[in-house]
Amino acid sequence: MVGRAQPVLAGVVTALVGFASSFTVVLAGLRAAGASDAQAASGLLALCVASGLAAAWLGLRHRIPMSVAWSTPGAALLVATGPPPGGWPVAVGAFLVSGLLIVAAGLFPPLGRAVAAIPKPVAGAMLAGVLLPLCTAPVRALVELPTVAGPVVVGWLLLHRYARRWAVPGALLVAVVAIALTAPPAGLTVAALTPSVALIAPAWNASALVGLALPLFLVTMAAQNVPGMAVLVGYGYRPPFGAALRATGLASLLAAPAGGHAVNLAAITAALAAGPDAHPEPERRWVASVTAGVGLAVLGLGAGVATALVAVAPPILIEAVAGLALLGALATALASAVADPATREAAVVTFVVTASGVTLIGVGGAFWGLVAGCLMLLLFRRAGDQAGTHSSAGRSATPTASRTRPSETAAIRSAGTYTAPASTNSVETFR
Repeated sequence: MVGRAQPVLAGVVTALVGFASSFTVVLAGLRAAGASDAQAASGLLALCVASGLAAAWLGLRHRIPMSVAWSTPGAALLVATGPPPGGWPVAVGAFLVSGLLIVAAGLFPPLGRAVAAIPKPVAGAMLAGVLLPLCTAPVRALVELPTVAGPVVVGWLLLHRYARRWAVPGALLVAVVAIALTAPPAGLTVAALTPSVALIAPAWNASALVGLALPLFLVTMAAQNVPGMAVLVGYGYRPPFGAALRATGLASLLAAPAGGHAVNLAAITAALAAGPDAHPEPERRWVASVTAGVGLAVLGLGAGVATALVAVAPPILIEAVAGLALLGALATALASAVADPATREAAVVTFVVTASGVTLIGVGGAFWGLVAGCLMLLLFRRAGDQAGTHSSAGRSATPTASRTRPSETAAIRSAGTYTAPASTNSVETFR
């Protein structure tokens, strides 16, 4: 009986940790993109339900613990980018285009391989630049609201030391208590707390497609889907990459009209459902991912309550909790960006341009950071090729690290198979 209950309990823990660890990031991102409180609550609900449906389908269909979640780095990108020209309807249009690109990557393997071919240092640096504004929020909160933010940070530190899995949920609980003591909710109605769906007619413009839809697709693929596959491969599974992209892309399309930005494979919570703690027998662990999907969908019913909590809290405090949730991800992204001395300068340029938050011709810094980093790599590669021609004529030059593709590039063989990279230590610390 205990053996049968074990994957169910693991799935419940996966859903709770996944939701509590980053729903503040999602709400901050949706509101930064122009959503009202009601629209943000609708988006969170839609993401929970769409993720749950995709996880249940993939688990039941393939009998593999393929956990599904919202795109946490995508939400951080929304915070960094801000409202697009045209407001919330244009943001919704960008969400739809990003979902279509994910589906296309599942249908056409060359597109998936092209995303994996983005130089890893540049991708890591872009991600780090996107995350930086939120990750500095805990420091700013300690200065602006020391009596409220102090206990939150201390609680996170203690739990991070002794029970790391619960560090962010614990910090959130401390924040809830602090909010209740310092700014008790007033004027909240039952209607405001009841889950509801706010559909919005999408709109499109060129700047949002280039500055939001494309970066959202790239960040979601590079920082969530590919690492999520690597986690599963690390536990001995051979998940169907194409099927996973099609399912999560369709889930993204389903959630977008209601305000959901992106659905993808989970990474860290994937380990909770796919590891031995879920069940000693690997063939039984899919029950955990299906349970996690159902649990996440149920937790979505609390989207109104979660949004009301965020609405009455000091904005910097909510950003601080979100920043604590993303510190591990920032560390991993920075380590990936500067690991290779040959590409370090290009990575730093990518990071600086992205973190600057500049907007040029209506396109945000994430896109320009990616462009700047790739141009730097191209420039130095050509300079290195010319130097190598003059100094080692007649000899075969050894390829440098700056010209190698990420390990994930060779890993994607087709739309249906993902082969393990040499190591999964570089998996980004996202849900």
